[in-house]
Amino acid sequence: MSKQSLLIMPATKKIIFICIFLSSQLTYAGEKTLIRLGVLAFGTVNWELTAMQQSGMMETENYQLQVVKMANPQAGKIALLSGAVDMIVADWIWVSRQRSQGKGYTFYPYSNTTGALVVAKNSSIKQLQDLKDKKLAVAGGELDKNSLLLQALMQKQGQAKIFNSMEKVYGAPPLLSQQMTLQRVDALLTYWHYAARMEAEGYSVLMTGADILQGLGVQESVPSIGYVFDRLWADNNKAAVQAFLQNTQLTKDLLCTDKTAWQGIKSLTRAKTEEVNLLLRQKYCAGRILSWGEKEQLAAARVYQYLREISSKRLTGNAETIQSGTFW
Repeated sequence: MSKQSLLIMPATKKIIFICIFLSSQLTYAGEKTLIRLGVLAFGTVNWELTAMQQSGMMETENYQLQVVKMANPQAGKIALLSGAVDMIVADWIWVSRQRSQGKGYTFYPYSNTTGALVVAKNSSIKQLQDLKDKKLAVAGGELDKNSLLLQALMQKQGQAKIFNSMEKVYGAPPLLSQQMTLQRVDALLTYWHYAARMEAEGYSVLMTGADILQGLGVQESVPSIGYVFDRLWADNNKAAVQAFLQNTQLTKDLLCTDKTAWQGIKSLTRAKTEEVNLLLRQKYCAGRILSWGEKEQLAAARVYQYLREISSKRLTGNAETIQSGTFW
């Protein structure tokens, strides 16, 4: 329609035409899905998101990514439950428990990297038996998955009394790293990047999370955390969700193959030395998801049983198995 025709159109018809035009424009603009992603303000996910921004992947023809910073993991879960965000990074145990309560969340793996048990280089602790009557610092709380799995392993090896003999101290990773440095604790079970920093400073890794799983008979890599979102929302926005998840994988590969890309996020790693920087990159890249299928999901089911039993259902809830639909 020409501009002249619009000018001579009766007022009522003109209003109807303008409304239809605006509606069509909004529909067109709405074709690009907005993904509101809630992440920890200082989490390692920010390394990847920064690299995505530098590569122009925050907005594509399929999606527009809006990052919402969270103060702690619990805040992220509350934000997802309330609908304030569309996606967070969490673990599949929480997803399964939510599904058992009627929620429709699902999980897509982000990283295989796990925590580690760290001791001083000159420590007398050389094996798990040496932890008897020692003071163990655990990042997180009493239901920390690494701690529960360590307990399960020691119980399987007939060392339950040794685990119970230890004095456990729980807290935030930075604080516990400081306690370790000040020799106020004998061993530290902490998240992978804090363990990597300590390893670069001369501390010894007595056992990794993967080592614990292997001791329990789980040989496959089981992702510890992943992207969590509502399955119905994802199904309704499948092209956008798939494009975003694919771009996160491409970004991981870029950070692990292109030194320039890693240099672009180096300030976020807070590596004080080049040795720390190299070790952080090595551990980060070792956590890439190279295989995710039936074999790994069956392994996750075995891990679930260990966690359910050793936590007396406090972590998993009453469900006997991982709930159907937990993995997307």
